[in-house]
Amino acid sequence: MLLLCAVAASIALGTRNLGLGTVYDAIVCPGGLPLSCPATDTAAQIVRELRLPRTGLALSTGLALGMAGALIQGYTRNPLADAGLLGINAGAAFLAALSIHLLALTAPAQYIWFAFAGALLAGLVVFGVSALGGGKASPLSLVLAGAAVTAFLQAMTNIVVLLDGTALNTYRYWVVGDVAGHDAATIRQILPFLLVGTILALACAPALNLLGLGDDVARGLGVNLTRSRALGLTAVVLLAGAATAAVGPIAFLGLIVPHLARAVTGPDYRWLLPYSALLGAVVLLLADTAGRLIARPGELQAGITLAALGAPFFLLLVRRRKLVSL
Repeated sequence: MLLLCAVAASIALGTRNLGLGTVYDAIVCPGGLPLSCPATDTAAQIVRELRLPRTGLALSTGLALGMAGALIQGYTRNPLADAGLLGINAGAAFLAALSIHLLALTAPAQYIWFAFAGALLAGLVVFGVSALGGGKASPLSLVLAGAAVTAFLQAMTNIVVLLDGTALNTYRYWVVGDVAGHDAATIRQILPFLLVGTILALACAPALNLLGLGDDVARGLGVNLTRSRALGLTAVVLLAGAATAAVGPIAFLGLIVPHLARAVTGPDYRWLLPYSALLGAVVLLLADTAGRLIARPGELQAGITLAALGAPFFLLLVRRRKLVSL
């Protein structure tokens, strides 16, 4: 119900508010012409060309980031973790900036594949580095490897954007995190990766419940720790990597949403993962809609709105530790 309300608000509200009846006419009427449809040409154009793709992208990326946040908190056993902890955001940012610098790319549809490749490579490097030595990627080694890779990639990204003013101008638009300025082609590009990542994530839920009891107990109950973590981290990379490549790094979404879902579902990941996905979509849709209403006739990017709302929530988590127990 919340998700349906958030979708309706995202399509109807903005610089120009539209009634739900007008929205319905603009969607279902063929052609959207005034002679054949009650919706005006302008309203139909706003709904079909601007708000429907924007809402669809916020819905799909919110689902992915919410589920990815719950996964990474479960595998690292860190209540303050999000997908950026694995270097995914930093990897996407580095290859996006590098492709803009070397290939003079300017449109998001052009560098989205480079951003996704960067997220994928960063996730693989973190998992590989964390498994060195003992041969097992433990929660602590994942966190340490992710922090090291993130710091390195952020430094490399800073070098690229500081050396190239054009790359900086394009990169700073992407790095803020926004669902505006994309068309339906962007959704089609990332949708296969989101579907595969979602299937893998849901398949990992039973093993995640057992891993919460400790590695030794989970191993004794038949869980293959290496395979389980590999599948789970693959799902995180696919979900968070594709979403970040499309809309940029959205701060705090993967951190906040699992805690909101956990307050409803408890610690059972069979329920926590789908609830985190749904709430992730709700939060991102509402943040994007709020950004349009707060700064009318301009707008605030969803990344800025979420960061402004997420920072107080982050401080609350730090002060009241009972809210973040896993």
